[in-house]
Amino acid sequence: MSQLLLTTKLKKLPDAPGVYLFFNIEKELIYVGKATSLRSRVRSYFNSHHPLAPSSGRRGNTRPIEQMMHEVVDIKWEVTDSALEAIILEGKYIKEKQPKYNVDWRDDKSWNYLVITKDKFPKVLVVRQHELDGRPLPPPPTSPSGRERDATNDGERLPRFARNDKVGHSHPTLALPSGRGGENVFGPYPGLNTAATLKILRNLFLYSTCSPGQTRPCFYRQIGLCLGVCDGGITPAEYRLKVINPLKLFLSGKKKSLLRSLNTKMIQASRVENFEEAGRLRNQIKALGRIQDIALLNKSFTIDPTGQSGEMRIEGYDISNLGATGKVGSMVVFKGGVPFKSDYRKFNIKTVVGQSDVDCLKEVLTRRLKHSEWPMPTVFLIDGGVPQVGAVKSVLNNLKIDIPVVGIAKGARRKRNDLVVAGTNVKIQDMTVPKWAQKNLEVLIKVRDEAHRFAIKFQREKRKL
Repeated sequence: MSQLLLTTKLKKLPDAPGVYLFFNIEKELIYVGKATSLRSRVRSYFNSHHPLAPSSGRRGNTRPIEQMMHEVVDIKWEVTDSALEAIILEGKYIKEKQPKYNVDWRDDKSWNYLVITKDKFPKVLVVRQHELDGRPLPPPPTSPSGRERDATNDGERLPRFARNDKVGHSHPTLALPSGRGGENVFGPYPGLNTAATLKILRNLFLYSTCSPGQTRPCFYRQIGLCLGVCDGGITPAEYRLKVINPLKLFLSGKKKSLLRSLNTKMIQASRVENFEEAGRLRNQIKALGRIQDIALLNKSFTIDPTGQSGEMRIEGYDISNLGATGKVGSMVVFKGGVPFKSDYRKFNIKTVVGQSDVDCLKEVLTRRLKHSEWPMPTVFLIDGGVPQVGAVKSVLNNLKIDIPVVGIAKGARRKRNDLVVAGTNVKIQDMTVPKWAQKNLEVLIKVRDEAHRFAIKFQREKRKL
């Protein structure tokens, strides 16, 4: 391919998540990678490591990349709906095609796999390459010839996957340290942010981490993120049907088939007036259509969740009440320092008896975090001091979410703006959270005041009803 055609392709790259593929002169796939922005990621290679670049930029630690880029004569890509799906698709290509540079550069410790066990209630585990019985996965069979499928809107084609080797197929020869055999293995996923991935998958599919036969419901059961493995609320057969089978479809890259299946089940549930199940399926379909995976954007991507790239999202919360009655909560959103009113939310407090802003905040944050289809913020901003910030942080800790929490306390005379920051190692724009909050105090006060205004407005609207 001529440099002119390659330059033309670079101009067509979309600003969207997906996977990109590099080919050599023999039309062999030599590297596959994932990106949150295909345009930014792929162009970054050609900015300094390719003959098309204005300067070679040859330096010590870039030599392996330079070597690869001097072989690249063609690029193709496939757009995905989310970063999570880009991770899954990248793993599928690596497993099927074993591109030269993906294999040569791999660090076995960084190649993670997702495993679904054969337990009565199957578990979802992260397993490293060397833990798969101490040896690498067997090589995939040779792909049969077949018609290629569309990759981009401008007619690019991608290689077809082998029809007889589905991603996630069972490897009966592999066993985990526990001795169980025959697990479903999905991957590999280079540089996988395992904690963030498992959190998103749990919110999407409600898979369980608890043990059956407990005397009381687990924490996730109480907040609606467990279907009842712990307390007998679901049978093994139902669990496989509702949780494991849909999860396998998703990890196999069959999101469209999954959505069709869920939609059919939702209609069937409605027809027999099982409205609770129909509602659950409706919410799952919505969440799958709007996967928000900012937590996945770690070092393996070019954009991170710490506000160093793109617009920061700040969510502000406040509680309003009339004594022990009429309790409501507000959630406001600022993006790029300005209100983003389409994402504002109101909450009627349902579970708190008496007057307790702390308990009300816990309820509001717990309910908010059930919505995996809502984008996660860079910062949670609370109208309150140490008790309120501590309450929010406890909810986040229980869900293993590490997002900074900042409170603004008004002081005894309600004329101060004292910052309260929950302990965290997360940095924002290369600053500690206290330093960042102090520098951006003016914006944070605006968020606090807007959350207060929105809560008061909602409370007054309720009184008029």
